Amino acid sequence: MIDNRRGWHKMLPYALLGYRTTVRTSIGATPYLLVYGTEAVIPAKVEIPSLRIIREAELSNAEWVRNRIDQLTTIDEKRMVAVCHGQLYRHRMIRAFYKKVRARMFEVDQLVLKRIFPHQDEYKGKFKPNWQGPYMVRTVLSGGALILSEMDGTE
Repeated sequence: MIDNRRGWHKMLPYALLGYRTTVRTSIGATPYLLVYGTEAVIPAKVEIPSLRIIREAELSNAEWVRNRIDQLTTIDEKRMVAVCHGQLYRHRMIRAFYKKVRARMFEVDQLVLKRIFPHQDEYKGKFKPNWQGPYMVRTVLSGGALILSEMDGTE
């Protein structure tokens, strides 16, 4: 780890290696696999040989080239599998979102409260109320937008 802020550039390659060789939940693959068509061999695997390293070390150049061409021809298939994983992940997230969201239908002359978000001018700190109102619904627009008026009639 680095002690000061000036040494971050020395650790950046290690952080990028970790990011690129970690399996993403959304696509079911590593970014390295999708770019190069094969899993990355991290330095620890080179020092402590894995079965893959031992096998590749004993291959002749022609066999290694043939294996590499086979890997590269299957890269499109791996990318398509990653796209399918991404779509399935997206649908799962959408389903989880809509499981918690309740649709509300507003009608004219209905009383509602307006949420105060932290970036708004009315926001006064964490111990102040989160809602303001009541307001009366004057018009219901498409897409769920509302035109509100205060109780005295001003919009």
